[in-house]
Amino acid sequence: MRVPQFMVGFGPTVFSRRRGETEYGVKAIPLGGYIRIVGMIPPAEEGESKRATRMRSFIAEVRGAALNDVLPTDGDRVFYKKPWWQRVVVMSAGPLHNLFLAVVLFTLTLTTIGTQVLTTTLATVPACVIPSNAQSLDRLQDDPEFDLCSVPLVTSGADAGQECQAGTADCALPAESPAAEAGLRPGDTITAVDGRALDPTAWNSWTQVQTAVRAAPDQQLTLTVERDGQERQVEVTPIPNTVADLDGEGTVSAGYLGVSPADTLARQSITEVPGYFGNIVANSVDKLVEIPQRIPALFGAAFLGDQRDANGPIGIVGVGRISGEVFAFSDFTGLQKLSFFLGLLASVNLVLFLFNLLPIYPLDGGHVAGALYEKVRASVARRRGRPDPGPFDIARLMPVAYVVAGLFIALSGLLLVADIVNPITISQ
Repeated sequence: MRVPQFMVGFGPTVFSRRRGETEYGVKAIPLGGYIRIVGMIPPAEEGESKRATRMRSFIAEVRGAALNDVLPTDGDRVFYKKPWWQRVVVMSAGPLHNLFLAVVLFTLTLTTIGTQVLTTTLATVPACVIPSNAQSLDRLQDDPEFDLCSVPLVTSGADAGQECQAGTADCALPAESPAAEAGLRPGDTITAVDGRALDPTAWNSWTQVQTAVRAAPDQQLTLTVERDGQERQVEVTPIPNTVADLDGEGTVSAGYLGVSPADTLARQSITEVPGYFGNIVANSVDKLVEIPQRIPALFGAAFLGDQRDANGPIGIVGVGRISGEVFAFSDFTGLQKLSFFLGLLASVNLVLFLFNLLPIYPLDGGHVAGALYEKVRASVARRRGRPDPGPFDIARLMPVAYVVAGLFIALSGLLLVADIVNPITISQ
């Protein structure tokens, strides 16, 4: 295929130089780039209606502009004349390059530098269970050393969580936490749950502990705990409680133990990369699917003064702001900052891969979907003894392309405003 331009950026050309038949250059707006291939849009199909309408006129103009790039000497070196599988390879190359970079960067981060993980070593073991609506929690803002366990609270009814006088009806001190009752201490390391061994610094070990505890309200669990170099068995019985959902969205009723983990920078085995990467991909897909339903909240945060959702979408400005906060954070070591930076680059490349493969024109995935549809259409025609219908006329999707581009620009503008007036910060 003939490629007239290979450009980094968009807008006016800042610098360019021609090598052979291709112009290589840099544009003024460094937000991506493009490769222009001749013949991206095929000529009109035979039998296409000539009746003039505004939409047909628009498609004809787009088609004409694309075909103006085709020279008599191009022959079969135009995009639409290539076999469907070659077009799929070409249009998949960009997203697959992003995927390759994401895999390499995640692998480098995990196995060489290390990634920030929640270990199975206990950082805190609260002495009691404090309801999330407890009135006494407000005192912690003024006195971090305040003993919440010493304040009686209403245990039921509309006033549950309010402070009360000891000895009155429905009034009692907060219950002892299951972890404290079982004798767990800060510094203990959980090495197994019900006999299932755990790597204390594996990226998903703490999640396994959480899952086991949440699934066992009022059920006894056996924890293997390492303390002062010695292992011991500890029997614990999580209590039913309202706890934060693991995906950070709302609360759920589940088993509660009453411990929090210590975090550290830890290297992972190369065998952990597929599972880790698969988990990141699944979470990224979920977040992309959720974007439409999060737009109203994003609009409220940008223009109505609503609280910004820390788990909502974020734009380039927001990513830059959070990156700056992380690199300015004195409690982070150089390796932690490097790990964050490489992980951020890997995540951006992964999102670009997933986004660009959406089967929507003008994204790369739209071209891939068009080529695959053309192959299916040709196969069906062959089985029916009919002639090959030829290239799929992607020009008909130009109205869709403009709508998609408009929505993307609008979302980018909304994210820009929100990241400036109501930013997400690492303190959220």
